[in-house]
Amino acid sequence: MEKTSETTAEYRPFLEYSKEELAALLKSWGLPGYRVGQIRRWVFARKTDRFSEMSDLSKELRTKLAEAFVAPRQDGGNGEAAKKAASLPILIENGVEKTLSSAEIGGTVETGKVAETGKAAADGETSSVAAAPVGFDSVFEGRLVAKSVSDDGSEKLLIEWRDGARVECVLLRDDRGHRSACVSVQVGCAMKCAFCASGLGGFSRNLTKSEILEELLRLNALLPKEERLTHIVVMGTGEPTLNLDALLPALAEATASDGLDLGNRKVTISTVGIPAGIRRLAAENVPYKLAVSLHAPNDRIRDEIMPQNRIHPIAEVLSAADVFFKTTGRRVTFEYILLDGINAGLEHAAELARLLRNKTAIVNVIPYNPAPELPFKTPSTQTTRRFVDALEDAGIQVKIRFRKGDKINAACGQLRWSLRDR
Repeated sequence: MEKTSETTAEYRPFLEYSKEELAALLKSWGLPGYRVGQIRRWVFARKTDRFSEMSDLSKELRTKLAEAFVAPRQDGGNGEAAKKAASLPILIENGVEKTLSSAEIGGTVETGKVAETGKAAADGETSSVAAAPVGFDSVFEGRLVAKSVSDDGSEKLLIEWRDGARVECVLLRDDRGHRSACVSVQVGCAMKCAFCASGLGGFSRNLTKSEILEELLRLNALLPKEERLTHIVVMGTGEPTLNLDALLPALAEATASDGLDLGNRKVTISTVGIPAGIRRLAAENVPYKLAVSLHAPNDRIRDEIMPQNRIHPIAEVLSAADVFFKTTGRRVTFEYILLDGINAGLEHAAELARLLRNKTAIVNVIPYNPAPELPFKTPSTQTTRRFVDALEDAGIQVKIRFRKGDKINAACGQLRWSLRDR
C-alpha cells in the first residue's frame, strides 16, 4: 500500500500515541474508548506487535489499524528500503555469527502486504521477533539487524530505524530473577568518553518516544510469556538528560499499570553529569533513580577520559547531584568504571573516598568491559578487590557490577560499530 503525500505528512508512529490520543483517534473512527485498553493489553502485556494477532478486535479494526500505521518509505523510491526490509538479521552466539531464517525468528521477509506471523524459535516459549520491519501490520518501526546471545543470559538487539540510523538495546538476566532492559536514547553520542564505543562515529540524533518504547517492547518480547521486565536502566548509547522530552514520556508509558507495569524505583537514569539535566530531574521530582557516571576521583583524570568534564567539572556535577538528593530524597549512585593503570589504584580509591565523604550515596564499581577498538584494559580481580576494600574501609557504600555480555559486544556501542558496514 503506497502512502500519499497527504497521509505521509500526517503519519505518527503508533507508539507515539498516548492513551488519550489513541482514544481520540478511535473516537474519530466511531469506536468506543474501551478498545484502547484491549489494544494496549496486546502490545504491553501479551507481547505482540502485530495488529492481525489482536483477536478480540474485529477484522475491520485490525485492518484499519494496520493501514493507519504504515510507516512512509524514506528511500526516495529507489527500492533500498525494500531491499533492507528483505534482509535477515544476524545471530551472534558467543562471538559466532550466523544468519537467522524467517522461521527461526518467527516472522517473514516479505514486504508490501500484511505479514504472516510464524511461531518462535527453538524452544517454542519465547515470543517471536518480526523480521519484516516495519510498517505493515506492526506497532514497530524498526528493522532487526542483529541479535547477540551470550551464555550468561544476555541478549542484545541491533535495530535500524526508517532513516537508516541504528541503535542497540540489551536484555540482562541474573540469578535473582531480575530481567533488566538497558536502552539507548540517542543514535551515537556526543559525550566522547574515551573508554566508550558509543561515540565512535559521532552523534546523529535523539531517539523518539516511540523508538525508546520499541526497544523496551522488543526486549520484553524476548522473555518467555510468563516473565516480564523487572527493571529498566537507561545506560545504553547517548546522554539521557539531553533527550528528556522523549525519554520521560516513554518511561511514563513503561511504568504505567496498563503499560509494562514497572515500579518507578525499578528505573534508573544514568547521566555523564550534565548539571542542567540533573537539576531538571530534581525540579520535576522525577520518581526514578539517578546514576552519575563519575569514573574519576579528580578533574585531571576526568578531563582526559571524559571531555564533558572540561565544561562541567566534578564540583558542578556533585552540586547538582546534591540538589537531586535534597529535592527528591533519593540517594544518588556514582558509577565508577575501573580502567587498569588509570583510575584503579589505591591512591585513587582514597581520593574518591574523600570526594564522597559525608554524602548519602553509593559507588557502583564496574570493571571495564573491553572494546577491541579502544586501548583500555580491565584491572585484575585482585586490583578490583583492593579498590573496593579501600572504599569500604573509608566508610563508602560500594556495589560491584560484574561484567555481562562481553562475548556479544554488549558494551555500549560495540555491536553497532562492529556491524557498521553490514
